Amino acid sequence: MNIFQLSKALRWMRNHKKLVLFVIVMILIAILASCTGCSDNGATLAVGMLIAGVEDGKHVVDGPLTTDLTRTGSPDLLLNEIDQQIVKIRPMSTPIDQISRFGGSKHAGSMIVDFYSVDTKPTQASLVDDVEENHTSSNGNAPTAVIRTTNDEIFDPTDTILVQGTPGYDVGESVHDLMLYVLSRDNNGVTVMAVNGPTVQGVENCIPYIVEGSTLVRMGRAASELDVQSPQYEALPHKSRNLCQIFKMQVEQSTLQRLSNKEVGWTMSDQEEAAVYDMRLGMEKSFLFGVPRKLWDNNKKEYIYFTGGIWNQAGKDIFLESASDFGPDSMVDLMREAFTGNAGSKRKILIGGSKLISLISKLDYTRIITSSQHVSKWGIDFTELRSKFGCLYVLLSEVFDEMGMENNGMIIDPEYIQKYTHIPFSTEQLNLKKSGVRNVDALVMTEASCLVLRYPKAHMRIKTR
Repeated sequence: MNIFQLSKALRWMRNHKKLVLFVIVMILIAILASCTGCSDNGATLAVGMLIAGVEDGKHVVDGPLTTDLTRTGSPDLLLNEIDQQIVKIRPMSTPIDQISRFGGSKHAGSMIVDFYSVDTKPTQASLVDDVEENHTSSNGNAPTAVIRTTNDEIFDPTDTILVQGTPGYDVGESVHDLMLYVLSRDNNGVTVMAVNGPTVQGVENCIPYIVEGSTLVRMGRAASELDVQSPQYEALPHKSRNLCQIFKMQVEQSTLQRLSNKEVGWTMSDQEEAAVYDMRLGMEKSFLFGVPRKLWDNNKKEYIYFTGGIWNQAGKDIFLESASDFGPDSMVDLMREAFTGNAGSKRKILIGGSKLISLISKLDYTRIITSSQHVSKWGIDFTELRSKFGCLYVLLSEVFDEMGMENNGMIIDPEYIQKYTHIPFSTEQLNLKKSGVRNVDALVMTEASCLVLRYPKAHMRIKTR
């Protein structure tokens, strides 16, 4: 370097003092870091070791605490992210298992789960016999009649009843439907008065002729000004039972397999992911179509528990026409049946076999039923169908195809599906080497759980003839 170049370099350094100072500081830091742990005898890497404490505890000396030392001294301290992993593995293939995991699980203190559910009191009945006209007044009171219905027990005193198809009257004109007021109920039937009956020979609110089979709708109660009590209303929950099933999956890899060079990076983690998917797929089938039983295994000398599927727990059925007759009207009827008469939520899930989903996909949707873009819920992509009755999240479930039910499906209310877990999903390393069984790395995955439908009437089976 000549004098001109040196002068130019010094001039540049004077103009960039801050940058030069920063570079010098970084070089010094690097030199100090490289000297850390150095001694007169040369550089040494600090590696800790474990020593026993006075109460069999573990202590680290001569180095920092690392994850390897932690797993050696306290193997259960560090947790694996299995719960997150199992949610992410192919959720579209196991929608029921996926939804149940997102919805949260209740701990079950036993393998046998008893649960209670309460439905609503019926609101409709049919008339068993014709009701003859009655315009006979006693003591100036309106006429009464005793009616017999298919379900007298749902009507209590002070209830009002709407008679569908039978006209009521207002100042001599036929308007609205006839409404009745319940006076009493006994073994003979339900004694009623007409609220808007016709006027006959100066007698108001007479009982008109009511034809057999008329639909009677239970409406609100009507009390008088001085009433302080009302007929009691009590509801008893219905007890149901399901069994938790112990699901297990084991993965093994020999020591030589682990040490061998491979053309692609196939590790124990890849095997674990494949095993988790196969385990979830089996659980999906059991959660849908399993049969609740307790079986004695003569070889193991203990009971094996099998969980019951939600297919058999649903409280409603609908039968669809064949493929040639399935059209928009059929879809409207299906959604009407799914969303009415059960007090469920207005957003439900439809999962079905390939032929059923094919029928639904071929429909020409109108302003009555619209098909929107994909909707992501619970980590799953659904196709949303909207109607005046509610919204359906539609998804193909290949489990139905595997079970020979490609024509069938199920509508599930996610608000009323509950998972019970006796043993949460967990993994355990098996030390088969130390026990002298096999020279392998072994991992076993376990979960004991079951699914229940809290309100069966909110869920429906779809069967195609």
